[in-house]
Amino acid sequence: MTRAIFVGEAMLELSQDGAGWRLGYGGDTLNTAIHLARAGIDTAYFTAVGTDPFSADLLARWAEEGLDTSLVLSDPARNPGLYAISCDDAGERSFTYWRGESAARRLFACEGIAPALDRAAQADILGFSLISLAILPEAGRLALLDLAGRVVRRGGKVVFDGNYRPRLWEDPTEAQRWRDAAIAVATVGLPTLEDETALSGEACASAVNRHWAGLGCSEVVVKLGAAGAQLPDGTVIAPPEVLKPVDTSGAGDAFNGGYLAARASGATVAEAVMAGHRLAGWCVMNRGAIPARPKASGEA
Repeated sequence: MTRAIFVGEAMLELSQDGAGWRLGYGGDTLNTAIHLARAGIDTAYFTAVGTDPFSADLLARWAEEGLDTSLVLSDPARNPGLYAISCDDAGERSFTYWRGESAARRLFACEGIAPALDRAAQADILGFSLISLAILPEAGRLALLDLAGRVVRRGGKVVFDGNYRPRLWEDPTEAQRWRDAAIAVATVGLPTLEDETALSGEACASAVNRHWAGLGCSEVVVKLGAAGAQLPDGTVIAPPEVLKPVDTSGAGDAFNGGYLAARASGATVAEAVMAGHRLAGWCVMNRGAIPARPKASGEA
């Protein structure tokens, strides 16, 4: 059975619910990890939370999703981060964050990190993002890249998503340096053209593909939003239908989850892209970065 481990920051999520707000959870790599767990892939999340009631609730809810929480470490001096989603009439989202002192930022300084790293190094698939790197101090970033190298040397796959959030970086040059270092240890790249253009000016998916492949990432799929995704051979596959989104938060993470679950099950890259489109399409028609799983027929 494939064993997947994703590394990053999980936060409490406030999303609009009529005239009020609903409390949930989210985070780019967490969202992808939950989609994989829902697809039946043995998936663990590697992060740090606090010892507060909100952290306990997060762990319980992730376990209900089938996510392995045995690699979630704790920092008694810190709590999870928080973000709020606001959406316009077209479903496009904007975020407000309270994450500066989140427990996840001290993941690699938490008690129990050494055995956790040894366990994570046994993964068949290790996933992280540019956000995963952004929230960490330099020592933590280096430790995460070292973990990725250990997985690759064992014959595993390393998945990297270049999610770029300018506010998390001192300047674009710093972000580019760490992005490129991550690409160099990754075997599967899932960049978004919009992020790459904002970070380093690549204006087309082919330029992004060349940059990532040139640094050694062998399987690069460039996400193009509503236009679809570009395969490593340059073919663009559009989503199966045109939608009017309710909430686009988590769409790219859902695409990643659908794509990786399909690849783990033996699908071709093109088949996996279509699986990613379908899951992303379902996600954007529901509210929240990780919408509740649809109930099975006859389920209360």
